[in-house]
Amino acid sequence: MKVSRTREPGLYADGGGLYLQVTNAEARSWIFRFMLNGRARSMGLGSLHTLTLAEARSKATECRKLCLEGIDPIEARENVRAAARLDAANTITFDACSEAYIEAHRKGWRNPKHADQWRNTLATYASPVFGPLPVQAVDTGLVMRAIEPIWGDKTETATRVRGRIEAVLDWAATRGYRQGENPARWRGHLQNLLPKRSKVQRVEHHAALPFTEISDFVRLLRAQAGTSSLALEFTILTAARTGEVIGATWDEIDLAERTWTVPAERMKGGREHRVPLCDRAVVILKSFRVLGDRYVFPGGKRGKPLSNMAMLELLKRMGRPDLTVHGFRSTFRDWAAETTHFPNEMVEMALAHIIENRVEAAYRRGDLFAKRRELMSEWADACYLPRRVEK
Repeated sequence: MKVSRTREPGLYADGGGLYLQVTNAEARSWIFRFMLNGRARSMGLGSLHTLTLAEARSKATECRKLCLEGIDPIEARENVRAAARLDAANTITFDACSEAYIEAHRKGWRNPKHADQWRNTLATYASPVFGPLPVQAVDTGLVMRAIEPIWGDKTETATRVRGRIEAVLDWAATRGYRQGENPARWRGHLQNLLPKRSKVQRVEHHAALPFTEISDFVRLLRAQAGTSSLALEFTILTAARTGEVIGATWDEIDLAERTWTVPAERMKGGREHRVPLCDRAVVILKSFRVLGDRYVFPGGKRGKPLSNMAMLELLKRMGRPDLTVHGFRSTFRDWAAETTHFPNEMVEMALAHIIENRVEAAYRRGDLFAKRRELMSEWADACYLPRRVEK
């Protein structure tokens, strides 16, 4: 009767560490206070609406018995709950966890295609081995069965699959669906079972045109008609990546200042990149400005950019299937290194490469834009002036 009538906020002792905690007239609950290893702790037992005085006393007695054995009743309760979560996780498969992980991270990925790439690689290599199994059952042996067969022949793919499995298992552990070490972890674990990536992966460079042939190639390129040819010419002049060019929008272009500013979210390195535009690049842009499309290089459908395969298909039509669009960045890099005196860091900035050395990156705060304009102007001259033939 006393318990039911107590409304004044405060702590009311029942004895043996049991207290009725009254926050307000409607919020009343039981707590158990105890000392263990010199540390004072409080443990919530439940609401007065749920537990009667007799039931609260019974729970307090159980807690005192645990304390007598040197066991923290709070930790004991958490262990019971964790075991219950693991039992429930026996019905949660790796496939279900991977799908949940993808959905949870989809909005954080810059490229919408990343979700499909994650889904496809895991479905191809992980799901056939342990996809239908409980996520708690995934162990080192199963992970090895998924990635070891492709580690030598498809090292890049195998590396990505391993990393994605590791991420899904970490997510599952955080959600309480599994316990223990991550069997897909590389450092200190799988690195002991698999050869280093550098030992088995053959380095494949993008097919690049020798810089001595660039003016001849550009002359043939300008004889081609269509958006793809102008987009490729612009790509060569700016030493940009395919995705940066085809995704370019007019709000990134300043024709008056002859500058193209690519926002951080569209850059591989996640940092804004300013590109100086030479005379020919400006002419190319002006020829598209009259179309009134959002994208600088529009695709077949209005409001859509040029396909990421358009320039590569153009190379094939020109009889140069041996080349790649990305390879022209290497052409530019080789030309700068072998025929100019521009410093290496300036060329790296023109290519928007990430500076690996943190100390160097901290001191290099500017982007050498004015000097890079000179660099890109000389590159344009190399692309259009006839090649000198030494006698």
